[in-house]
Amino acid sequence: MDRSNSVNNRREPYTSNEYEHTTNGTKKITTQQELLHQQDDESIQSTERIFESKEVPSWQSQLTLRAFFVSLILGILFTFIVMKLSLTTGIIPSLNVSAGLLGFFFVKTWTKFLEKSGVLKQPFTRQENTVIQTCVVATSGIAFSGGFGSYLFGMSEVVAKQSTEANAADNVKNPSLGWMISFLFVVSFLGLFSVVPLRKIMIIDFKLIYPSGTATAHLINSFHTPQGAKLAKKQVKALGKFFSFSFLWGFFQWFFTAGDGCGFINFPTFGLKAYENKFYFDFSATYVGVGMICPYLINISLLVGGILSWGIMWPLIQDRKGHWYPADQSPSSLHGIQGYRVFIAIAMILGDGLYNFIKVLGRTLYGIYCQFREKRAGSVLPVGVRASPTDPSLSYDDLIRTELFLKDQIPTWIAIAGYVAIAIVSTITLPHIFHQLKWYYIIVIYIFAPVLAFCNAYGCGLTDWSLASTYGKLAIFTIGAWAGSAHGGVLAGLAACGVMMNIVSTASDLTQDFKTGYMTLASPRSMFISQIIGTAMGCVISPCVFWLFYKAFHNLGVPGSEYPAPYALVYRNMSILGVEGFSALPKNCLTLCYVFFLGAIAINAVRDAVGKDKAKYIPLPMAMAIPFYLGSYFAIDMCIGSLILFIWTKINKAKADAFGPAVASGLICGDGIWTLPSSILALSGVNPPICMKFLSRKNNIKVDKLMKP
Repeated sequence: MDRSNSVNNRREPYTSNEYEHTTNGTKKITTQQELLHQQDDESIQSTERIFESKEVPSWQSQLTLRAFFVSLILGILFTFIVMKLSLTTGIIPSLNVSAGLLGFFFVKTWTKFLEKSGVLKQPFTRQENTVIQTCVVATSGIAFSGGFGSYLFGMSEVVAKQSTEANAADNVKNPSLGWMISFLFVVSFLGLFSVVPLRKIMIIDFKLIYPSGTATAHLINSFHTPQGAKLAKKQVKALGKFFSFSFLWGFFQWFFTAGDGCGFINFPTFGLKAYENKFYFDFSATYVGVGMICPYLINISLLVGGILSWGIMWPLIQDRKGHWYPADQSPSSLHGIQGYRVFIAIAMILGDGLYNFIKVLGRTLYGIYCQFREKRAGSVLPVGVRASPTDPSLSYDDLIRTELFLKDQIPTWIAIAGYVAIAIVSTITLPHIFHQLKWYYIIVIYIFAPVLAFCNAYGCGLTDWSLASTYGKLAIFTIGAWAGSAHGGVLAGLAACGVMMNIVSTASDLTQDFKTGYMTLASPRSMFISQIIGTAMGCVISPCVFWLFYKAFHNLGVPGSEYPAPYALVYRNMSILGVEGFSALPKNCLTLCYVFFLGAIAINAVRDAVGKDKAKYIPLPMAMAIPFYLGSYFAIDMCIGSLILFIWTKINKAKADAFGPAVASGLICGDGIWTLPSSILALSGVNPPICMKFLSRKNNIKVDKLMKP
């Protein structure tokens, strides 16, 4: 889903989000382990020779009603999952494996039933499977890029009240279903049209890798071989078992959450003192599953960040209460301990983002320079040579794929006309939604957006990292500072972030999908249309799902609640910094921010300098930053997930590689979909009957005395 806010961008590890970083790294690991044996087989036998007896359907035949019906169902499922992750920690793993697997299972079951009934008109092909996977990920991706756990919710009064600065009416806009849907419709399609004319350059000429797109294609190709279909059936069975377990576990936990601080999610696993400092296991099936998908390094980095912050730094800073900040300051005030937590986390995120932005942009520009300077520059970067369908250096697979990829052209004039038309509509519409966002701000964004979208798509092809949220932060600071504090600069910066993030995120997503389509012989036209339909569905589904959360959980966005939406406050405070400078920071906070900002850059530089073998032992600053604000409870969940996978791998590596992602997806999906009935119960006024709370012996004696007649 990497998309980027999380250690994911899309689609949002993310990262929700911010872990696009998580999101991105996650996508690479997830799929490559899954398909290890498939790739080994392909080195012996050509993939396309396996399928040469099967006719490739026309692009119109790849777009079936059953494909979009299944995409709609799975899109709703994954939107709930991404929304929950965005509103809890912002760490969103890649869900490509789950989308491809479930899409294959549902349609295969459907067609098998019709075949037995004798009414099957069109068999299920890998091209149709690719259409489903593309549409599902595009739909659920809007839950991340739409900013429901970051910039969009950061505009709300709930989040604004957590800051004493810039919370006047001009800098606040509460969520409403109407304007959220309108906003997403006018900004979510521009990125698609901006990269269409460059698809041949990216896929054929430069032969960019797009690791997630390539791995997803291997997965889909493997499903449609006899051996792969058998394995997929077993994987779906495993996913279903753990989906049921996770759903029922969420249902069971609900009975014990009748009040604040109640339930298994507040179990003081390591004692009450550790619980006060956010060290406990909260029995979340979701984050155990996320931990099984995320790389080990991500999970260890999160735990290291939690120990450094909540185990060492915050207790030491709290000892300076009365000296560094007022002793009577509320724990949730940004002028107290909360300010150190939020702004130091922001400093690390910005340091990591700046370093990777410069690194990826530098590699992108250098790669483009080398491509155009030399006809064959394959030794410079992991990009291939320019080739035509008749190039004798191409393999059989590449000859077939290139021929079909170039067959169904998308006219350049459609892309240009579409971009210009949508840009005009949104330039007129957006100032009516956000009066602080002037029309000339929007025009400036749209002038630079295609260049930035290309850079993000190219960089994603090299590294699998989407820097969508980094480009969004760039818009926060530039547009926010331009608008100024007197003219709603905070809200203008957040809205500009949304415009920029949606453009660059969807651009990299579409090029990933083009790569997947290239390797499964799916037409670029069907990929493009599937992405448009999926995006359109997401523009309606995601706001509706968020609205359900918003109405059902009245403490949404409040620190310490079930859904704290941590990145909403982070993004808002970034915007405040861009508009008002550093005057809002508590004493010595700016110095600490400088230290951690430079530290994040230094750690990244060391990681790149020592090489991949040693870098895997050095924590990632972006991952370390998340628990600075949230605490370590979810990191402990994720480390338990890693431990389960590690032990499983030691016992039976083949089974762990084959079924690990399916088990993890089942845990995530079951717990994620439980939020739908729990939301309905909350809206209906049905409350849990029991409150399970843990007290110290001293407090328990007091309670007993109070309750005795």
